[in-house]
Amino acid sequence: MNPRSKILITAAELAELLRAGDPVTLLDVRWSLEAPDGRQAYLDGHLPGAVYVSLEDELSDHAASGLGRHPLPTGRSLEAAVRRWGVRRNRPVVVYDDWNRAASARLWWLLTTSGLSHVRILDGGLSAWTRAGGELETGDVCPEPGNATLLPEDLYDGLQPTLTADEAGDGARTGSLALLDARAPERFRAEVEPIDAAAGHIPGAKNLPFTALLAADGTFLPDDAITGLLLERGIGADDPVGAYCGSGISATVIVAALAAVGRSAAMFPGSWSQWSADPSRPVARGEE
Repeated sequence: MNPRSKILITAAELAELLRAGDPVTLLDVRWSLEAPDGRQAYLDGHLPGAVYVSLEDELSDHAASGLGRHPLPTGRSLEAAVRRWGVRRNRPVVVYDDWNRAASARLWWLLTTSGLSHVRILDGGLSAWTRAGGELETGDVCPEPGNATLLPEDLYDGLQPTLTADEAGDGARTGSLALLDARAPERFRAEVEPIDAAAGHIPGAKNLPFTALLAADGTFLPDDAITGLLLERGIGADDPVGAYCGSGISATVIVAALAAVGRSAAMFPGSWSQWSADPSRPVARGEE
């Protein structure tokens, strides 16, 4: 299996799995900045058998302080959620969303950093499924409890590499790390800042909006196009890469895209919301 097929599954491939009766757990994680609660959208129509996942309530720990707007959940709380969703040992999981892969990539990242290996993102999300003629069902799905076991209690020290604020800042400043900022260009340049404490970016970071990694239909770009975006930013094949965004959600799209081309990227989970909340940290504005 090539790297891309380990990370992504097409709507046609998923439909074939379901037609064949292969066991697969489907997780629906609808979320966007404008509509963080996707439950009603889920109830109105979702893939058959899919279970709703709340990014705000189950993929974040809002009781944690000083770690940005969407702190990672604890391993214990995520394991309890995973079992509620019906995730079982050695059964494949497919995650999907309806907004630019940000929420599904966050869920993919959390599950894989916790030790689950058979997790893939539905390439193109819900719209890819419906475009391919896939049916939807309405209402809630209450699965039998799962039995999956997650490895780390501290997901900041899980199987996926992470960066602390100091590591992200030092790496970008010294050039030892190609630090990618997944936010929109206008936020990177400090022209607007709709939500966080300060406008700008981590000094030394390079802007790669996560939406640039997606085609017009919401699917991930071909491998050579993803690699080309890195080369345009001076990032070679052997350069260490880190990623951040506003609060550790859309940066996971960068991590997933790089994983699809066989590369690793470390994420700074607290991202700009953590960095900008500390007035002692430097802020860069403009293109560089």
